[in-house]
Amino acid sequence: MKKLLAIAILLTLNSVQAREQYPGQWAQVDPVVSEWYRELKQPDNPQMSCCGQSDSYYADRVYYKDGKNIAVITDTRDDAPLQRPHVSPGTEFVIPDHKMKWDDGNPTGHSVIFLSNVGADGNRDVYCFVDGRVF
Repeated sequence: MKKLLAIAILLTLNSVQAREQYPGQWAQVDPVVSEWYRELKQPDNPQMSCCGQSDSYYADRVYYKDGKNIAVITDTRDDAPLQRPHVSPGTEFVIPDHKMKWDDGNPTGHSVIFLSNVGADGNRDVYCFVDGRVF
């Protein structure tokens, strides 16, 4: 049990460290939007952050096909200031239902998908998807 607790503490510290490793990343962002990014939690794991701008991409084209939610990257912002890996516009990601976030609003004016780094399998996992469309 102590070993599991130690692992959980290390993971938490690593998560906080990763989000703070880019000094000034929030300096050019509207305070309302930066606060939203900082406070946003994963819908299926409310103790874990959706991460931040360096994990987020606009995905303003969303559709439903074969029982799956599909988000299409539409983000053409420069990746360097956001300190994120490039994902080409037009790239599609399946959004699992349990990663759809509906309860915290969205001040960005865009649908936003939060992605993990590329894993050993060459894929990126979806942390969260927050719809920005007006219904």
